[in-house]
Amino acid sequence: MSVAGLEGTRVFVTGGRGFLGRAVCTVLTGVKAQVIAPTRAEADMLDAASCRAAVREARPSVLVHLAASVGGIGANQKHPAVFWRENMLMGVNVLDAAQQAGVARVVVVGTVCAYPKHTPVPFRESSLWDGYPEETNAPYGVAKRALWTGLNAYKDEFGLAGAYLLPANLYGPHDDFDLETSHVIPAMLRKCEEARVAGRSEVRLWGTGTPTREFLYVEDCARAVALAAAKIDDPAPMNLGTGREISMAELARLIAKTTGFAGTLTWDPSRPDGQPRRALETSEARARLGWSASTSLEDGLARTVAWYRGQSPVRRA
Repeated sequence: MSVAGLEGTRVFVTGGRGFLGRAVCTVLTGVKAQVIAPTRAEADMLDAASCRAAVREARPSVLVHLAASVGGIGANQKHPAVFWRENMLMGVNVLDAAQQAGVARVVVVGTVCAYPKHTPVPFRESSLWDGYPEETNAPYGVAKRALWTGLNAYKDEFGLAGAYLLPANLYGPHDDFDLETSHVIPAMLRKCEEARVAGRSEVRLWGTGTPTREFLYVEDCARAVALAAAKIDDPAPMNLGTGREISMAELARLIAKTTGFAGTLTWDPSRPDGQPRRALETSEARARLGWSASTSLEDGLARTVAWYRGQSPVRRA
């Protein structure tokens, strides 16, 4: 699918040096947008004055908000206040800065963690407010969910147009592979790869293996973000996913196969499982963006493993 309408457009990307941000900036550059993606040292979204100054000086027509404080279940359990506070602050500062600078369109990327714990599968956007998120990541999910309310409020009061996207769990090259903060795919991949290289016969994994998830390759998500940046002015939520639901046990076997780890996968039920099931209904994104995911989980994992193996020992640590 092509992205039209951004050539020559000034696009400000928060978090442009991060995991999803790298991929989004690559897509935007490829369609000849003028991309401004400052580092945190250049523009700190947690600091209102710094955020306002950076957006004002950049004079963008479109702002894509990707900056976030994120992590896996363990990180969310250790830092619930940090994740709630920082994601709320960044979102408020970005909306204020965009409105004051006269930005025409803001794209906010939310999270599947914003959905209620027991959302009927497949998740539909209309269920977003039907309950409280799963407890282990609720502060993060609530903060990101609140940004949808903010985006709507700024549209109603100030005419600030934009889009609100809810991607499934992302994975791919440049992901966070630190076992203290990583999400499930990079954590499993690293454990299996390191066990294979070291000749170990067992890999221990969190939980029971029974929960399900849906995974979206980062480059597929980046294309959806660029499409939203090009044409969406209505912040009604849009799910981004593949439609494929997979259990943690099946995922672990697939990652073991992809890395070549032939040992035993052992589950630790003393560790939390997180939300019981996750899978998204994505007809809104197909209808409004003309978007659908194109990378299978098998292909995406193979690319991610190849990228990970190409990193130096320092970066892999």
